[in-house]
Amino acid sequence: MTPDEIARLPYRPCVGVMLVNKVGHVFVGQRLDNDTAAWQMPQGGIDPGEAPRDAALRELWEETGVRPKLVTIEAESEGWIPYDLPHELVPRIWKGRYRGQEQKWFLVRFLGDDADVNIQTDHPEFSAWRWLAPDQLVASIVPFKREVYKSVLDQFGELL
Repeated sequence: MTPDEIARLPYRPCVGVMLVNKVGHVFVGQRLDNDTAAWQMPQGGIDPGEAPRDAALRELWEETGVRPKLVTIEAESEGWIPYDLPHELVPRIWKGRYRGQEQKWFLVRFLGDDADVNIQTDHPEFSAWRWLAPDQLVASIVPFKREVYKSVLDQFGELL
């Protein structure tokens, strides 16, 4: 695909979840489909007719095994935060229909214990997980998502 073709593609509607534990550290998972360090917070597409808040809780459950009764949603991003995929990934991801994602983010407080996290879900996305201090988050993320994570930290930082 040419850069002009990619620029004309829409963004995929998506949610992101900043899951924060009792000491203010953030959940990140190592992507199963990537051999290099590719940590990220839970995220995923919004199904047709699904509210973003409902999608966030569903994605959290699908990717971490954390049930909605073990969390409280404390904040929602002011707007939608877009990011573009690297051009070489566009044809391979989502069948080349999207240039990237436009995300609504949620700050979600984890009320459970580490034993309540189970990344071995029906459709696993992560090979490993850990809690990161907020100041380590951006440096641990793939470069094309770093501006999104900076924006999320700017919006939610005081609540961590």
